[in-house]
Amino acid sequence: MNLKEKTIKGIFWSSVERFSVQGTQFVLGIILARLLLPADFGLIGMLAVFLAISQSFVDSGFANALIRKQNRTEVDFSTVFYFNIVVGLVFYFILFFVSPYIAAFYNAPILESVTKVIALNVFINSLTIVQRAKFIINIDFKTQTKASLLSVLISGTIGIWLAYQGFGVWALAVQSIVAGLINMIALWIYSRWLPQKVFSISSFKELFSYGSKLLLAGLIDTVYRNMYMIVIGKKFSQSDLGYYSRANEFTQFPSINVTGILYRVIFPILSSIQEDDEKLRETYRKFLRLSAFVIFPLMMGLFGVGEPLIHLLLTEKWANAVLFLQILCLAQMWYPIHAINLSLLQVKGRSDLYLRLEIIKKIIGVVILCITIPMGLVAMCCGLVVSSLTALLINTYYTGKLIQVGYLQQMKDLLPILGISLSMGIIVLGITLLIQIKILALIAGIATGVIYYFSVAYLIQSKELQEIKSLLNTHKIKNKLWTTQK
Repeated sequence: MNLKEKTIKGIFWSSVERFSVQGTQFVLGIILARLLLPADFGLIGMLAVFLAISQSFVDSGFANALIRKQNRTEVDFSTVFYFNIVVGLVFYFILFFVSPYIAAFYNAPILESVTKVIALNVFINSLTIVQRAKFIINIDFKTQTKASLLSVLISGTIGIWLAYQGFGVWALAVQSIVAGLINMIALWIYSRWLPQKVFSISSFKELFSYGSKLLLAGLIDTVYRNMYMIVIGKKFSQSDLGYYSRANEFTQFPSINVTGILYRVIFPILSSIQEDDEKLRETYRKFLRLSAFVIFPLMMGLFGVGEPLIHLLLTEKWANAVLFLQILCLAQMWYPIHAINLSLLQVKGRSDLYLRLEIIKKIIGVVILCITIPMGLVAMCCGLVVSSLTALLINTYYTGKLIQVGYLQQMKDLLPILGISLSMGIIVLGITLLIQIKILALIAGIATGVIYYFSVAYLIQSKELQEIKSLLNTHKIKNKLWTTQK
């Protein structure tokens, strides 16, 4: 299977996995949001940073270290597995014993018992790191789709039933645990992998020397991303945190999920050609443009239809989330560009540079946060846009050094896509403001945005549009040949 075929297969099944699972989860989340209060989601948001930090330690960068390593062995997999279990147990008990202090910090007594339950996911997830890495190495997202979709459907149904019965925040807590358990069991069954009774110190040192930098970088990024949750939970009301977390979830749905689809394909493919700089440069730029071609219009479209979308899906009680959503769209649209730039440093084995960049960016981000806190929640969201644009300048520095695809080259590649997307977003916003009936405003906004974007892309003969057509045609031909052979 050549590079193009691997890309097509990987993107197809990664897309199916992400959008079937995340799409289902998104719909279930909307139902829960209609049944529960913003404050219930705010309570869960208060725990996000503690769970995310614990999960970073569980992974410790080992998953990416395994994916990148070309001569990996079963000893490597077993070593990572046993390490993950120990760390998962340690951090579960840490969260268990600090839960009273978390509850006291936020002045929310119920968080003590909620933390003790939800923290179980840290240990549960530690049992699946190796299985996930194996599937990604083989670019097998079909199997992960089955496991994830099964867990989301069952846990979501249970969560909705509990919410309907009036269990409040416990509906979200139980849903989270059930999802983790079912997904873990399914991955073990599908992978049919069992660890060997071996733990190699030399293997651990080799993988950790690479992964430790990613661990530190991941911790810095995790703390920074969740710092807003901590500040909002402490300085503002639980409802305000609920509005922000819901808006953030809406903007992350297209940006992080589409990036996740592409990243899980991009990283192993770029890793396989890491020694061929010319081919790496060409493939890297293509992935960068394709990512922007998909993400930019999605985010600007969401910016335009945010107001009728929130009102129709979540009802009027979530109206305060609209402005947060629109501002966060402008920050999240750059997420795939950040991720792909940083992936190149991992591909090249320069996790030290990855760590250095994270430290610099987060120092700047914290300064911006401190400046905007006294100005209020809207100003804090605007600060995220400034941080994202600043990070873009920083992330592209070493990309330019390593493969000569720096900031100016990337902006030259992305400017046409950015121009079409921004103009589309403004047009869509204008339409939704003119039409008073929410459902009509939403339909008209989406239809206009799609027609405008693809029409302009066609008229300017967009290379990305042609590339997507090529990928789709190749996929159709392969399916036709396969059907004929059957």
